[in-house]
Amino acid sequence: MSLLVGVDVGGTFTDLFALDPESGSFRTAKVSSQRGNEAAGFLAGLEAIGGAAMCAAIVHGTTVGTNALLERKGARTGLIATRGFRDVLEMRRRDRPRAWGLAGDFVPVIDRDLRLEVDERTLADGTITTTIDPGEVEAVGRELLAKGAEAVCIAFINAYANPANERAALAALARIWPNEHLCCSSDILPEIREFERTSTAALNAYLQPVVGAYLARLETALARAGFGGRFHIVQSNGGVMSTATARRLPVRTALSGPAAGVIAAAAIGRAAGFADLITGDLGGTSFDVALIAGGEPSFAAQSALDFGLVVRMPMVEITTIGAGGGSIARVDPGGLLQVGPESAGSVPGPVCYGQGNDRPTLTDANLVLGRINADRPIGGSLSRLDVEAARAAIARHVGARLGLAVEDAAEAIVRVANARMAGAIRLLSIERGHDPARFAFMPFGGGGAMHAGALMREVGLAAAIVPRFPGVTSALGCLLADVRHDVVRTVNLALDRLDGAALTARLAAMAEEARAVVAAAGLPLTEITLQAQADMHYQGQTHAVVVPLPFRPGGPALDEESVRAAFETTYRAAFSRLLPGVPVRLVTLRVAAIGRRPVFDLAALAPPSGATLAASYLGTRRVRFDRTWHETPIYDRLALPIGAEIAGPAMLEQADATVVVDPGLVARVDRFGNLIMTRT
Repeated sequence: MSLLVGVDVGGTFTDLFALDPESGSFRTAKVSSQRGNEAAGFLAGLEAIGGAAMCAAIVHGTTVGTNALLERKGARTGLIATRGFRDVLEMRRRDRPRAWGLAGDFVPVIDRDLRLEVDERTLADGTITTTIDPGEVEAVGRELLAKGAEAVCIAFINAYANPANERAALAALARIWPNEHLCCSSDILPEIREFERTSTAALNAYLQPVVGAYLARLETALARAGFGGRFHIVQSNGGVMSTATARRLPVRTALSGPAAGVIAAAAIGRAAGFADLITGDLGGTSFDVALIAGGEPSFAAQSALDFGLVVRMPMVEITTIGAGGGSIARVDPGGLLQVGPESAGSVPGPVCYGQGNDRPTLTDANLVLGRINADRPIGGSLSRLDVEAARAAIARHVGARLGLAVEDAAEAIVRVANARMAGAIRLLSIERGHDPARFAFMPFGGGGAMHAGALMREVGLAAAIVPRFPGVTSALGCLLADVRHDVVRTVNLALDRLDGAALTARLAAMAEEARAVVAAAGLPLTEITLQAQADMHYQGQTHAVVVPLPFRPGGPALDEESVRAAFETTYRAAFSRLLPGVPVRLVTLRVAAIGRRPVFDLAALAPPSGATLAASYLGTRRVRFDRTWHETPIYDRLALPIGAEIAGPAMLEQADATVVVDPGLVARVDRFGNLIMTRT
């Protein structure tokens, strides 16, 4: 029992990266996911790398919570609110699904008849003017049980300032509730802003039965398969947490798989000399984009997974669109070609899989254009892809509707998908003030490397760096992710009234709380570091900037001068100016404890020393680029030696992905086995 294994369960494939820390050797695997029975695909993947009994630790990036939110398949959940405030979830921020239209509606994850009220009142300064009546809470709890609620969220106004009423209500409810699926907002997010706090806590309760049941099934199956090691989950902030924490805070698993991929991309980029990256994770159902500047991923304090589903937790900032290999192409009633967001997933999958789907997908289009080898499909679950079925579906659903030959229709599908992906990249770069020409593009996922050249051209990116194993990059990220826990507290005070000693003591208590959770995770760590930040703004402003604080446990106390200097540095960097004479407010404190895991030497991924360019050559195949067929050389990507240069057009094949080198590009193998693609 020695392997450390990262497992990323996606909508189409389950990816694994297994490392033997003693020998430095590794194994990879990619197997089909089983939607609705993700544990089966998980165990099949472990069998492919030697079996569960061989694993000392497993770190898992999961999409179960994300899918439950996006598909509205969480548990039937109740909400207990302060009297008069049960509609906070529905009122939101008075926004609407389409900003410039009058149509559109929103249905909260908790129905109105399951949002009940009790008498209590806590003021903004923490003073309790109406204490909770435990008997009233128990009566409301019984009413929710009678209505079929499986989980309950308690969210009282101003509970961030004083959680006493919420905790008393939680204790009363626990006496009559038949399971552990209970939470209160002050435990999930003790932060000002009632909608964001209520939404995050409600979504947490909504996911508790779903994620808890999934983890229980998985742990039972692993135990039966002989696994006796540690099992951990990747968080949306790119850190790792225990399964106990994941059961209590399942909302932190949203976007956990894509976050792991971004962590891996940052590590690979730093090692290869690319500190500024834009990543593109193209899987079976989605395209996830993130920005890495100075070697560090961008983080968001708040994200909306879908309209109205707001989660206020530190997250790796990821923009997701429904454009993956399984995205279905169709011609809409207006005669426009659309690709996605509906996906064929892994079952039935693209038409070429031969599993019953008859609507063309992006994968079918790439196959028809020769960019996918029909005889070497990734994942290993199919022996051959059905090219003729893919051609027939594209001809019937797209070509006939638009008056195009099948190859032209296939190329149109790819161009539309590329345009959508380019739009997502621009949203995260140009619209945030970043020049794409400063960034290299790192594609990963099963399909990302097929579109790298087109996206370089569309967006104006400087280069592309394709990881050694692009199809399992998120699984690798599970092994590279540090253990992390974030603690948040609202203080909401004017900076000129700051008590530096009290602030320092509060940060120290938060740091100790976060450090204890990280230490309890049980993974080998080299050290635990701390990051302290504050949300601050000028008085009268709505939104805050996140300010790094010069806090160190046992170090000198913070004072008004040092905190103000930190705020002004951050504010000036964000807005290029200050507002002299306007009072400053310190709203929220944040402390993150980060347990650093032993460093994995990425040089272990390098090609073998005896590799040669001649030995990697596999022949040629006709591939279509820009309406022209090219007799294109094919190479075994993993057999290419360090320093090899391949001029496009060329196809580089490997078990977990296919790399397309477009005409006008050249790909060079660096010392880590990455492919660096630049314009000739």
